[in-house]
Amino acid sequence: MIRVFPALALLAMLGPIAAGLLGTTLPAFGLLPVVGRTSISLGPWRELLDQPGLLHSVGLSFGVGLGASAAAFVIALGFVAASYGTTAFAWIGRLLSPLLAVPHATVALGLAFLLAPSGWIVRLLSPWATGWDRPPDLVTLHDPWGLALGLGLLLKEVPFLFLMVLAALDRLDAPRLHAAARSLGCRPMTAWIVVVLPRVYVRLRLPMLAVIAFSTSVVDMAVLLGPTTPAPLAVRVVGWTGDADLDRRLLGSAAALLQVAVTASAIAVWLTVERLATWLGRRWLATGVSGRNENWLRLPLAALAPLCLATAGAALLGLAVWSVAGPWRFPEALPATIGFEAWIGAAPILADTLSVTVLTAVFSAGLAIILAVGCLENETRRAVTPPPWVDWVLYVPLLMPQVAFLFGLQVLFAATGIDGSWGALVWAHLVVVLPYVFLSLAGPWRRLDQRWAQTARTLGHGPGRVLWRVTLPLLLRPVLTAAAVGVSVSVAQYLPTLFAGAGRLNTLTTEAVALAGGGDRRVIGALGLLQIAVPLAAFAAAQFLPSLLLRRRRAPDAARRRNEPYGEGFSRTGPARHTGPNASPRIP
Repeated sequence: MIRVFPALALLAMLGPIAAGLLGTTLPAFGLLPVVGRTSISLGPWRELLDQPGLLHSVGLSFGVGLGASAAAFVIALGFVAASYGTTAFAWIGRLLSPLLAVPHATVALGLAFLLAPSGWIVRLLSPWATGWDRPPDLVTLHDPWGLALGLGLLLKEVPFLFLMVLAALDRLDAPRLHAAARSLGCRPMTAWIVVVLPRVYVRLRLPMLAVIAFSTSVVDMAVLLGPTTPAPLAVRVVGWTGDADLDRRLLGSAAALLQVAVTASAIAVWLTVERLATWLGRRWLATGVSGRNENWLRLPLAALAPLCLATAGAALLGLAVWSVAGPWRFPEALPATIGFEAWIGAAPILADTLSVTVLTAVFSAGLAIILAVGCLENETRRAVTPPPWVDWVLYVPLLMPQVAFLFGLQVLFAATGIDGSWGALVWAHLVVVLPYVFLSLAGPWRRLDQRWAQTARTLGHGPGRVLWRVTLPLLLRPVLTAAAVGVSVSVAQYLPTLFAGAGRLNTLTTEAVALAGGGDRRVIGALGLLQIAVPLAAFAAAQFLPSLLLRRRRAPDAARRRNEPYGEGFSRTGPARHTGPNASPRIP
């Protein structure tokens, strides 16, 4: 039975992508029988090339996505290199970690409140510094260069890459390597770059490529912060595929394949730069380096990550203030009154979207945990070492632009009659949730000392009992943490909900993005806070539930240790007598 889990996981994860790509590729070449198109044609591509501003949209997706990803990479690695081993490194690490649970749309909403012409920054500076007594006519959001969008992506990707670096450092003997380089005369930052960075980057390559793929094809943040005339390519794809004119969906399918080419080009450019940097790094090392003059660079690099953290914190704080704000005239820095009228007035909407969000997140994360545990347990029982290509398979849903396959998946759902159903929504979320859950759980599972299971088997316990009574209790905290990661990823999903929900099922993310165009800022703030609350509640449960669930197991052990202070099986009066089913050593 356990052997079927890898096949089930691949089917659940790659099946929708393959079907979705097929359902997108066929209309891109004129095949969409539902509108009477039954012959192959290049008409959708000719229509796409005739679209005004297409080249600018492609340039925005490519330039902003790749530029923001590269900047996040430099800031995250620069901070680690400049502050590794210091108190600031430990503190910033603790503060950046919670930002990983904040959805992208929430960061974008908070940043919009911060940067808007009537936003918090302008209010704090007016009128004493600017002389403005009314909102200025400035383009701070939806600017034609995509700077606001790039900043939003930067604030969200720096914590992700930083935590990926920490995960890579945990698998390396980084302190010893760093100390060895320091003993040879290298300055701290130079020692980390020369000795530790090459080993870290090997494990960071795939996460970095996933960041590039996401940033070049993001939709929710682009809608909230990006240019509109023209919009980035992915936003236009969603508009075309959702058009009431079914013929426009052929155009949208062709544009979706163009988005795949844009993302692939950005990844190819990054890999080319990677090779160039490797060549230049070797030449630099050949000249002999010590980093005596690194101080002028070390301070700015150490300050950029805290600056990103402060900006994100201010954006989220602004979101919280708006959710309880009463009358708030410009240029007042704070609202005149505070109340919960917005929460009370929007309670029906909030309750409905919150219930859909929580149920979808819990079920998609739960299914992902079952599949991940089954696959990892299959590895353990069969003593199989997964080949390197498994990591690439896991990253396929993260490297593939969602607009490339979700429209085709929607066509498949509509053909099978499950379009807009809750099952379709959970499955669409599972495609993205499963890789994150598996990657979060695989490390702790594979590092578990197998002697625990071997001891249980020698006492006559079968594989199933060993899994439930030994392995899962020992790995309860990592399992719950992986589930919390899955909940966080599910809450953040915008496009899977938009396509699979078909307008009948809305989550907090889709509702917040829909209201951002002209809704009440207080309601938007409330939706944004709920987006944060659900993942944080999941992570809090992962932190505290293991202690509560394992308390019953620990109590008998503590009593036994009090009765046997001189070691297992020995009391104050000599060897302790153990009879009955507990005569053997206890299995945790």
